[in-house]
Amino acid sequence: MNKRNLIAAAALFAIAAGGYWWWSQKSAADAVEYRIAKIERGTLQATVAASGAVNPVALVTVGTQVSGQIKELLVDFNSEVKAGQLLARIDPETFEYRVRSAQADVDAARATVLTAQANALAAQAQVSRAQVDLDEARRDFERKQSLVEKAFIAQSEADKARALVNTSSEALKAVQAQVGVAQAQVKSAQATVAQREATLAQARVDLERTRITSPVNGIVIKRAIENGQTVAASLQAPELFVIAKNLRDMQVDASIDESDVGRLKVGQKATFTVDAFPGQTFEGEIRQVRKAATNVANVVTYVAVVGFSNDAGRLLPGMTANVRVVTDVRENVLKVPNSALRVRIAGVEPAAAAAGAPASATSATSTGDAGGWTWLSQAVAQAAPGGGLAAQRERLVTELQLTAEQQAKLDAISAEMRPQFQALRDLAEDQRAAGRDKVLAEMRGKIAAMLSPEQRTRYQAMQANAQPNAPGGSVSAKPAAAEAAREAPKSDAAPGTAVAPPPAGGGQATEFRNRVVTELKLNAQQTAQVDAIYAESRPKFMALRDVAPEERAKARDRLTSDIRARIADVLTPEQKPKFATLVAEASSRTSTRGRIYLMMGDGKPKAFNVRLGITDGTNTELIVGPASADAAELKEGATVIVGVQSQAAAKTGAPKSTVPTPRMGF
Repeated sequence: MNKRNLIAAAALFAIAAGGYWWWSQKSAADAVEYRIAKIERGTLQATVAASGAVNPVALVTVGTQVSGQIKELLVDFNSEVKAGQLLARIDPETFEYRVRSAQADVDAARATVLTAQANALAAQAQVSRAQVDLDEARRDFERKQSLVEKAFIAQSEADKARALVNTSSEALKAVQAQVGVAQAQVKSAQATVAQREATLAQARVDLERTRITSPVNGIVIKRAIENGQTVAASLQAPELFVIAKNLRDMQVDASIDESDVGRLKVGQKATFTVDAFPGQTFEGEIRQVRKAATNVANVVTYVAVVGFSNDAGRLLPGMTANVRVVTDVRENVLKVPNSALRVRIAGVEPAAAAAGAPASATSATSTGDAGGWTWLSQAVAQAAPGGGLAAQRERLVTELQLTAEQQAKLDAISAEMRPQFQALRDLAEDQRAAGRDKVLAEMRGKIAAMLSPEQRTRYQAMQANAQPNAPGGSVSAKPAAAEAAREAPKSDAAPGTAVAPPPAGGGQATEFRNRVVTELKLNAQQTAQVDAIYAESRPKFMALRDVAPEERAKARDRLTSDIRARIADVLTPEQKPKFATLVAEASSRTSTRGRIYLMMGDGKPKAFNVRLGITDGTNTELIVGPASADAAELKEGATVIVGVQSQAAAKTGAPKSTVPTPRMGF
């Protein structure tokens, strides 16, 4: 080999080595590694955090209703006072003179009354005199009239006597009128006395108001005046003192955001801290959630009153408190880190979604169209003890050993037949069974057509042991139910009664039914009645699909309330209190949807659409039904991906990063 060939070979080797190095570096840069954590089981608490101020339960502002100069100041800050105790005194000299003047006016008015009464007595005497004169004039007239008849005197004398009678009569009327005037003057004088006495009383009240006293027992926490200061009371009484009625029983007025106020209830336990005592936690409870809203810069808040005992007197009014209210507690639940909910891995999707189905099989069986309820036919939705269409598909794939191509065809058949199953609800009751059998027969024929002869034989054997209405031929639930009943632990139900095993499948309705049966220890008759109530309600919930979306939630709530009321009628008086507790827990139990990724045994991630419950800010409750198709994988100890990091960044020490997504709103 000559020198030129050696140089060419060396150049080719260098190019090849450089290409290999570049490719390896590119592959390393493109590779990713995952930060992982474990799904744990334990207690989870949902809390509401807020800030507020420490205040006495009763805070009394002491003012003044009269104006004047402060002559005496008898208390100071932190002075303990009793109800009625003198706090300060306004110079009373002006008000004393007013009292004396008013007293003099009263005395003068009373003298006027006496004068008017004397005048009334004099007028009454004049009436008596006029009456005597009138009587005498009448007697004289009668005598003279008799003499005129006997012709002893002239008629003119009788006429004069008659005139005198008339004059005396009018004089009597005049003096009687004078009596009325005198009596009116008496009443006027008496009214003047009452008026003067009222003025005197007002002057005495104003004089008494120069003494500023405490209306309650408490402690002075604010003094706004100094000795010698002039205070003016006009339209509003000035603030002189602020008295806390009781510093041993206090409260925190916390501002709660409108998104959290619905989770607060009277009686909930609360804890709070103050800056004055770092590291110490104080306990209280919600005493009131005030309905008056406060709007500041379009931020709406409500005041929650947290009461607590301040026996040691350490906390003072006005301290800033950081409040934490526990709104919900879940015991022994699966917990997933919140960071796992923010991870998104491109190209990795849940199995059902990747298959192109319109909705996951799990969702079809465990949630349905009514917010987490299973309203497909019991045979369709829960025919297999493993739980639902997803489990049936998995069994077909496993026992028939379907290839990837056959699995795709099976998913296509399921997607194609799904609208036909849904259309069964529009048929009359007497036609629904026949229609379902027809759709099932068509589905089984399509499944059988894609199988090999050996698979078709096994599929027919599976159908022979399957429920007639189960799609795809699922194993009958009756033997499994009987086996579950035999294996179920003994309960405290009455002797001779057997409690039915919980139905398969997930969903809130099934979970609630199972809790009612298990925790209330229903007997066989009660269990049958409860199941009948659910079965009777299924068509009503399926009909919700025809309700307008804005009205669907209210209609679903009405149906749910009706079901729970009918279940309560089945229960004994001893079971009803526990049932009320279960209903309250179910009403407060909300769930949302999310996605997590598990690291499987082959080192590859797998995506799962999951139901999520409450969160404590660090971990979130993972709700997995006991018969869910993913229950075997979504369990305690499973490895969940909480972050994605490239290997190149890991080697260079670059900061770790994950795909940014909005934080979940719960």
